[in-house]
Amino acid sequence: MSPAVADAYVAAGSNVRPRDSLRRAIAALAADFPRLTVSRAWSNAAVGFQGDDFINLVVKFPSDLPVAALLERLKAIERTQGRATGAAKWGPRTLDLDLLLYGDLTGRHAGATLPHPDIATRAWVLGPLAELAPDLALPASGNPIGELWRRFDRGAHPLRETTLDGPDE
Repeated sequence: MSPAVADAYVAAGSNVRPRDSLRRAIAALAADFPRLTVSRAWSNAAVGFQGDDFINLVVKFPSDLPVAALLERLKAIERTQGRATGAAKWGPRTLDLDLLLYGDLTGRHAGATLPHPDIATRAWVLGPLAELAPDLALPASGNPIGELWRRFDRGAHPLRETTLDGPDE
């Protein structure tokens, strides 16, 4: 099931060759979805394991694909960046693409929960999402994304603005 045409919001993150992986992911998404909008990039410490810092951002694009087809496209892009199928949840990532929102869909769709359950609890998701859609009401709850970000405990989850320019260190 999918909306006729709706905005998709996708979180993108990497801590393995992150600048290169994210630049390639953005290019792949833009090839399929030319009206792609990209938030600023943010760096944050790895959570749940010891590892290099992540770089994260959120992209937005209109789509009419069914949820299953969109999720498969995201997984295919992850694989092109070396992401192994079945990789550990808490570990280094060449690329992680998570569908956050797809129009006003709620509930389970093609194995994904919409809205994504981590939106309001992960600074590296909520901050970039609020940049792209501060007035968007989170489906089901009705809470505006920008308001959720204003109330978020940023001190407990510090983000540092970064860029995708240049080589990976």
